Amino acid sequence: MLRPGMRAYLFPLGAGVALAASAFLPWIVVEDIALAGFPDTAALWIAGLGAAAALLATLSLITRKNSRHPLLLVGLVALGIMFLSWRILPRTAGERAQTISQAFAIVENTPMSGPPTSVVGFGIYIGLVASVVLVGFGLTIVVKRASAPYVVRSPDDDVE
Repeated sequence: MLRPGMRAYLFPLGAGVALAASAFLPWIVVEDIALAGFPDTAALWIAGLGAAAALLATLSLITRKNSRHPLLLVGLVALGIMFLSWRILPRTAGERAQTISQAFAIVENTPMSGPPTSVVGFGIYIGLVASVVLVGFGLTIVVKRASAPYVVRSPDDDVE
């Protein structure tokens, strides 16, 4: 299973497992509360894409067949989801927490506090790195070296 040409598939296997695991890690930290990505739809997609990448890499190791194109596609979709989550989720979670704190302040008749701080959790960073590894591995199909360079002769060539 771990023949010389197929050992490279251990990278997408590890990246797929890390991508699937990142869906269950904290994606957003609001004040001191860590929010995991899992109940969200984006995290379900990430878990599914990570499982698909791990499955493709495992099947490639077993059958010795190339699966770099599907791994590139999985990596690109995962990278897009993780990048958008990295840019959008902290702001929306902060706005949601501010709305809830304002509602409590109105109901309890207390002064409103400032907006809570929200930062990106390490789950998004792990997912970003794993998806970049998948994309990088998938792009190696483009950088394939020619086995034997040759010159094409023209059939119209009458010169010796």
